Amino acid sequence: MPSQQYLVVFAQAHEDFRVPELRSIAELHGFPLSVTDDFDPSRPFGVLALEQEVHVRLLARRCILIKSVYELYARGHTYEELHERNRSSRHLWDKYIPNTSFKFSVNGYNHSISKARQRQVIEDFAYMELMGRIDLISPEVTMGCFEEYRDVQDTTRQRREDANDLREVFFGRLLEEGSARPLIKMFDVKKRQYFGNTSMEAEISLLMANQTLASPGKLIYDPFIGTGSMAYTTAHFGAFVFGSDIDGRQMRGKEAQPGIIRAAAQYGVRQRILDLCTFDITRNPWRCGGLFDAIITDPPYGVRAGAKRLGRKKERGADSSVPPRSRADDQPYVPPTKPYELSALAVDLVSLARYLLKPGGRLVFFLPTVIDEYKELDLDSMLCDGMEVIANSLQDFGAWGRRLITIRKVTSQSYPPPTFESQTALPSGEGEMGNASSSPPTHIPAHRDFREKYFQGFKKPSDA
Repeated sequence: MPSQQYLVVFAQAHEDFRVPELRSIAELHGFPLSVTDDFDPSRPFGVLALEQEVHVRLLARRCILIKSVYELYARGHTYEELHERNRSSRHLWDKYIPNTSFKFSVNGYNHSISKARQRQVIEDFAYMELMGRIDLISPEVTMGCFEEYRDVQDTTRQRREDANDLREVFFGRLLEEGSARPLIKMFDVKKRQYFGNTSMEAEISLLMANQTLASPGKLIYDPFIGTGSMAYTTAHFGAFVFGSDIDGRQMRGKEAQPGIIRAAAQYGVRQRILDLCTFDITRNPWRCGGLFDAIITDPPYGVRAGAKRLGRKKERGADSSVPPRSRADDQPYVPPTKPYELSALAVDLVSLARYLLKPGGRLVFFLPTVIDEYKELDLDSMLCDGMEVIANSLQDFGAWGRRLITIRKVTSQSYPPPTFESQTALPSGEGEMGNASSSPPTHIPAHRDFREKYFQGFKKPSDA
């Protein structure tokens, strides 16, 4: 069992993504991670139990949602409780007593702390008898004290000296500032040489890359690559990326050099973009499976761009009197496309991932859903044998949200390529060739016909 506890200070964003990211990076580096029983992802501070200090440093260097990590000396619901426990932890900090430069920092959450009170809090730690010099610029040791206050609704957050709303206070030694968060500015879409109206924001792209366990030497595939947002972040972490899209214009842009290649060169990962191909995933060229370590994608769901697959909306009958449209010999053939309903796409994507992933590989993708209608059964309806959901994080937009789904291939069994036959004709909950789990065929997932629900304002039939 891990013997040391560490305090993680989180960025105030994407609360539901915190634990999955921590677990993914721990798995990537091969060490066990344990969260305390009272770990609450909605709070700004979390306590982890780890075997070695280097493990929490690895988390700080890779996790996008970590601001800083501390060796935890004490925590308490009052300062009396905190100081009592800190005295009991003397063996952790007494080595810094003789001759170590130091500084203290006092921070509050949901509360402003005056300079005078900060000074009083620091002076209350005088029993530690630190003999080194105070260095506010580059100390050898930084001691951090964090006050967490309850969020008092419908009140103005003013400076106050009382502790009536104090929820908990933490104290520890700074180990490392989170060095991954600056990547958000580096991959800022507005500063990118090539982007589109469907480009994923930088922070989410980085979180998705972490869920794939992207690292040097791994091969990752994006079947709906679009303008390449996830390709740049996964390649930044060392992975090789292959991308495809049914619409090659999204990948190319209007200049001679493809837009994705230009943006990849901007980030110094041009050599890690193996290739970009134009094809429909239901008419894909893959002739053998088990190729990729991960699949990462943001399937189009019809708000800014709708999903398409090859085929005609209405098939011509054998006796059709309408002649085929003629085209000049020097013009390229543009095959007809038809809408690709989201729930059918999700089932197909999981089936394709099972075929293309190596054992243990991950499928990471966003699934939009109507929040009030969502049920766990929605995910079960898209799964097939050998695929298991290991993370499900919600990005809440109010009436609707999108869920970052991480599915792992848990089998080494070989499967034939998916056929994608008649998927759109199947009832919700039924997958290709009976691959889906044993959910009732009458279940309609909340992401079914999402585009229509979105543009109707998510009105229920009873509201019409």
